[in-house]
Amino acid sequence: MRILETWIVGLNRALVALALATVFAIVFANVVGRYGLGSSFAWVEEVARHLMILGAFCGAGLALREGRLVAITTVPDLLPTPLARLLRWGIVIVMFGFMATMLWLGVQFVQFGWNKETMSTGISRGIPYLAIPIGCALFLIQLAFFAKRFVNQDFEHGVDPDGEEPEV
Repeated sequence: MRILETWIVGLNRALVALALATVFAIVFANVVGRYGLGSSFAWVEEVARHLMILGAFCGAGLALREGRLVAITTVPDLLPTPLARLLRWGIVIVMFGFMATMLWLGVQFVQFGWNKETMSTGISRGIPYLAIPIGCALFLIQLAFFAKRFVNQDFEHGVDPDGEEPEV
């Protein structure tokens, strides 16, 4: 199971890195084209926006693993340990319910937009809308693997899921 988790986390990281690297590359090329060559591509802003949304949705599960999601910890910190753990399990259940609902609604949103086209690229609107169900599904998978460690506040601050420190 640990190998599967490591593989999924790696795939998730690669997807986020690829999306953000592509944003950087196309925006940089467009700026060079606009100011250096006097012409630019109309589709770059739209594609960059869609890729940034994909990166944000797909990065949420990774942020969860590293304890980087916005959280108000005052109440759990004031509670005795058993009650704080119970509250954190409640938070896991709420996160799971919310993301499962977002996944379901995201699929419906993709279906709704599939027959419509985007303005600049002319692709189906369902394609960029896929960021919602893909990101939510990845979050749910990350949460399933990480729920117990989340409750124990055992976050992965710069540690790979296989337990090795990354090289700097």
